[in-house]
Amino acid sequence: MSSWSDGDPDLSPSQIIALSFAGLIAVGTLLLALPISHGAERVGILDAAFTATSAVCVTGLIVVDTGTAFSGFGQIVIATLFQLGGLGLLTFGTFLALATGRRLGYGERLRLQQQVSATEIGGLVGLIRSIGSIVLITELIGALLLYTRFVETEGVGRGAWFSLFHSISAFNNAGFSLYPDSLVRYVGDPIVNATVIGLIIAGGLGFIVFANLDHSIRGPKRVTLTLHTKMTLRITVFLLASGTVAIMVFEWSNPATLADMSLGSRLLASVFQSTTARTAGFNTLDYAEMNPATLLLTMLLMFIGGNPGSTAGGIKTITFYVLVVSIWSVIRGRGDAVVFGRRLPTATVVRAGAISFGAVMIGGAALTLLAFIEPDIPFLPLMFETVSALGTVGLSMGATGELSSAGKCVIILLMYLGRIGFLTFALALVERQRSARHSYLAEEVVIG
Repeated sequence: MSSWSDGDPDLSPSQIIALSFAGLIAVGTLLLALPISHGAERVGILDAAFTATSAVCVTGLIVVDTGTAFSGFGQIVIATLFQLGGLGLLTFGTFLALATGRRLGYGERLRLQQQVSATEIGGLVGLIRSIGSIVLITELIGALLLYTRFVETEGVGRGAWFSLFHSISAFNNAGFSLYPDSLVRYVGDPIVNATVIGLIIAGGLGFIVFANLDHSIRGPKRVTLTLHTKMTLRITVFLLASGTVAIMVFEWSNPATLADMSLGSRLLASVFQSTTARTAGFNTLDYAEMNPATLLLTMLLMFIGGNPGSTAGGIKTITFYVLVVSIWSVIRGRGDAVVFGRRLPTATVVRAGAISFGAVMIGGAALTLLAFIEPDIPFLPLMFETVSALGTVGLSMGATGELSSAGKCVIILLMYLGRIGFLTFALALVERQRSARHSYLAEEVVIG
């Protein structure tokens, strides 16, 4: 008889990941549909399913107000769902296994390797322990910092819950807020903004990057930064900086956003919007009032998302980086894509292209379907919600609340696909790969 750690021999790691998220969504839907989870209003089964999917997929799109529609119990359920969804159910299960002293089988290590995007199985248990420490310490520090502000407006007990809820939500890039306006009321508050920005970046940086940085700084032997870590740090800084500058320029004279703010508040709001567009979902400015150029830039940032092996969504920053480098190599007439003096394998470039193309095709098909189902909603808000759902971001121009039942179902499916990843979902649909018995002759075709 196979052990739990070995898993079902008939299921691949990708199928296990896909089913674990689907199962968690089903359980979350049932819990949120219970009367005990409801607050000021009754939440229907479809809205409960939408909320559960958004929480598990750490998206943050909502069809009912989280702070009023759900009771304290319902809010705890939602927080638990996006904590489990951000870490991954398999990762959380491993925490429990390690806490009880049970050894992990090879099958479970293989699934964990895929879920956290580790490059090798060796050292995986140590990485999982590091993830647990990082999550616990970071979320507690974030909650303590937010408490210094929330206690002033919400009181001691309620302020403590609000602080913990928003800290967990920010670190997991979930975007759920107990305030109806997200964090717009704190647009000029440096403590709230800096804390949430720090939590979002920490959660979206990637656990394997954290481990590499930790080993290079505190390890007994000097460990050099891996190519993955170097690429991650470079693209993260570039996207945050360029996004901040662009948003500030685009919104500088917009009376509905930045025009009436001081220079410091403008900079703070621009940094926050640039950060949250990388799949976090919080907002301190009203996206429905933003200029079209800012919305298009935000959609690009949402599509790119965060880093592999993190709580963030999107096609991932490294995928985008690999595409840019490979395109630049082709333009310069080079055969190989080279980064930091290292050649990227052809298989990596092909995988990046497949993920990006698949995401564009899925998003395009969903947008077309939504435009047909929801003819009364303007195209730009529909496009914005589509990219937000696929990138598991949660930013909204207000169209989500106007969706019909069919439109909500489309968004639910998009959030699910965006969280588990296009490639994981594709692999989950096929049989276990078998080695090819023969290869075919190669022949050139005309490109471009």
